[in-house]
Amino acid sequence: MRETLLLDVSHRQVVFVIPKMLRIFFKFKRKLLGDLCRTAVRALLFYFQTMAGTALEPGIVAVIQTFGDRINFHPHLHFLVTEGGVDEAGAFHRVSDFDDGRLARVFARVVLAFLVGRELLSPEWAGRILSWRHTGFSVHSRVRTKTKPEAERVGKYMIRPVLSLERLSFLEPEGKVGYRYGQDGAERETMDYLEFIGRVTSHIPDKGQVTVRYYGLYANAHRGKVRKAGMSPFLLRLAEGEVQRIPSKGWAEMIRKVYEVDPMLCPKCGGTMKVVAFITDYQAVDRIIDHLKLRFIAEKPPPSRVFAEVALMAAEERDEYF
Repeated sequence: MRETLLLDVSHRQVVFVIPKMLRIFFKFKRKLLGDLCRTAVRALLFYFQTMAGTALEPGIVAVIQTFGDRINFHPHLHFLVTEGGVDEAGAFHRVSDFDDGRLARVFARVVLAFLVGRELLSPEWAGRILSWRHTGFSVHSRVRTKTKPEAERVGKYMIRPVLSLERLSFLEPEGKVGYRYGQDGAERETMDYLEFIGRVTSHIPDKGQVTVRYYGLYANAHRGKVRKAGMSPFLLRLAEGEVQRIPSKGWAEMIRKVYEVDPMLCPKCGGTMKVVAFITDYQAVDRIIDHLKLRFIAEKPPPSRVFAEVALMAAEERDEYF
């Protein structure tokens, strides 16, 4: 992978996790795992576009994992992503600022829209999940690599086996199987041997199921085009500096694209507003709301058309990625 695939740029490991209540869909319909992987790619591309202000094509190695530390069913995704991507002009722009909270919110909306589009989840339930303080969706991107050998080590970790034989033991007096998990294997769970066999075999992929996928600059189609053109895949025209982040417009841009409502547009005069300050003291916020005599409806789900539009976006497939 280091010699024939990875580009000589910094990479991030980005881990996408879905709520427990949604994992049941992917346990009995394993083909949905591929769709889950594509929704995560779309969320990542949308995040890159929002941060850079233009569409970027990163290199992504995606691994679908179905197991947790206790060999339990825990579908999640591990991405090895280049810190940035190539624009339409062929210049590589660095994007080293990863906001896990913002990316998780985008990922949540795209996944829920996909499930609503497949009629596995109602729009009301999707809106209810989004209204929760902790939706269960999470993104982790703190693991960063600066060299190819470091990225290769992360890639090997991403494709690790379901269990470790060093953590497995047979408790002969009890006739049960023990498995150590957690940090340094400090915790242990015992189970019947039939349950152990059931857990392990539940992670065997279906026939023809692909668990390692390549997108963007690492996609087979893109690499084939590069080889056909006689170009070196390792030579990138790096843009000077890094993509300039505009935090005051990033969140507004996402709201505008998802809800089709401009939060910076004054509802009275139609002029453009700008952020003066962020108030985080909830007591001060309550006093302002009471003074303005504002009323809100708790747990109001987003409009159903939002889910239809994002589901359509998630259903469209671009040849260069998929």
